[in-house]
Amino acid sequence: MALYIFSDAHLGSSDVEKEELKTSKMRTLFELVKKDGDRLIILGDLFDFWFEYKHAIPKEHHQVLFMLSDLVNRGIAIDYICGNHDFWMGDFFESQIGLKIHKDFFDLIYQNKKLHLIHGDGLAPADRGYRFLKRVLRNRFNIWLYQKLPPDWAIPLAKTVSGSSREYTGKRDHSFAPDYEAYAQRMLNNGFDIVVIGHLHLPVYTELEKGVYINTGDFINHFSYAKLSDGEINLLYL
Repeated sequence: MALYIFSDAHLGSSDVEKEELKTSKMRTLFELVKKDGDRLIILGDLFDFWFEYKHAIPKEHHQVLFMLSDLVNRGIAIDYICGNHDFWMGDFFESQIGLKIHKDFFDLIYQNKKLHLIHGDGLAPADRGYRFLKRVLRNRFNIWLYQKLPPDWAIPLAKTVSGSSREYTGKRDHSFAPDYEAYAQRMLNNGFDIVVIGHLHLPVYTELEKGVYINTGDFINHFSYAKLSDGEINLLYL
């Protein structure tokens, strides 16, 4: 059996043609998971924006939601680690689809390998401004306030802000790549065998002193993902 990991599709961020390509590539990945996988990890930012109300969710992306539900119904465990574009999740994915949500990071032992998995936003020491913003955006009171806005106002507003945030971080995050490798090395020194991070949209496979660091890249341009099988992890592309 195999563990599959991917991240950063940012569904809803592109034109119609690109969105269809992303969905098609995701369908191909999920077919691979069906063949030999027993676990799938989504390492954040599957959506460019996700926000739940008590009785409403965004109407887009139903094809992907159905595909995820199909995997769960086939007995495949799915873990979803929230990213910086989809951290405002309620209970929809757990209660209605059967995914397990992890708000910050996820540690897992799979095939005798100890994995540390994290989306990675705010990891760089120099990214102080974003870490402050992250605390503001994830504050429970602020989330409660935002839920008071009507969905037809709140969702378009959030999409606009999300697009601006993606453009801003996209210009800057590649310069933080050495910080991400340093973080991975620290976690490997703490006893992990494999560290997997997303967020950078930059596929990375690096064998470090005590293990392997992988960045899953993105499902926008690279269509890269990680696969762990027979005790070995690889970075692959569709």
